[in-house]
Amino acid sequence: MPRSLAVVIFPGFQLLDAAGPVAAFEIAERYRPGSYALTVMAPLAAGETHGQVASSSGVAFAASALSAGPFDTIVISGGDGTRSLHELGRIVAWLKGAKARRRTSVCSGAYLLAEAGLLDGRRCTTHWSRTDDFARRYPKVSLDADRIFIRDGDVWTSAGITAGIDLALALIEDDLGADVARRVAQQLVVHQRRPGGQSQFSALVDLGGRSGRFSALMDWMRVHIGEPLPVERLAAEAAMSPRNFARAFVAETGTTPAKAVERLRLEAARTAVETGHAPIDRVAESAGFGDPERMRRAFLRAFGQPPQALRRAARA
Repeated sequence: MPRSLAVVIFPGFQLLDAAGPVAAFEIAERYRPGSYALTVMAPLAAGETHGQVASSSGVAFAASALSAGPFDTIVISGGDGTRSLHELGRIVAWLKGAKARRRTSVCSGAYLLAEAGLLDGRRCTTHWSRTDDFARRYPKVSLDADRIFIRDGDVWTSAGITAGIDLALALIEDDLGADVARRVAQQLVVHQRRPGGQSQFSALVDLGGRSGRFSALMDWMRVHIGEPLPVERLAAEAAMSPRNFARAFVAETGTTPAKAVERLRLEAARTAVETGHAPIDRVAESAGFGDPERMRRAFLRAFGQPPQALRRAARA
């Protein structure tokens, strides 16, 4: 019997939050016919059984009215609409009563799960730009903002936008096995599992922090990435004391200066490994790791593979 999937949207939903998982489940159905029966649902006007729901881009999805189920899996899309949670009270109320084996969310869809009390005492993630607000609103939830997706029992949450595809692939693997998930990922031309953890805050680092306060410093760090970059040197470049700089950097980017430096070194080294032909020890030196073994350990922590494996995969 097909697993019934309800993808829930609302006015102003993020198009890819819904379209990404829908495409993944569609392709899985091609490989294993009869696995999934998918319905897009939304809180429609009274008396309507079907209707068009516009995304934040203006592109609309056809949707059915919310129904009680039972469902195998509920997928809640995110989007700017979640900023006005009082307008989405019908979805929250529906979530409290809907019967499902799994409840999942993409991006800021986690707000709706949290509003329904389904995340209390659980670990979850959401889009990096919403983490501070989410943590303030839902202190009973254990927010891990540095992950692509998190499974806590029968509730799964995922990070921003494209992470909905990662979530769908993980759900497919849970249902149908790693081989089907791998084939779906190949059709989508994405990783079945992104190397390493999410490191959502890499986006904040790239932007120089939430306010862009350290954007010039990040550019300077990239230019000098092959040099020693202790916190004292970074603080001097930012015209701050080391203590104040370290505190402000963490508040702005969500990570420490040392971790930001390592991430930038990894970014430079991975690009050199996958697109260049320089020996690994020379890459380690130019990226500021110095010792190839130190770089190898950093690659294993971040990507789950050593530099040589990533080079081979890039050339396969």
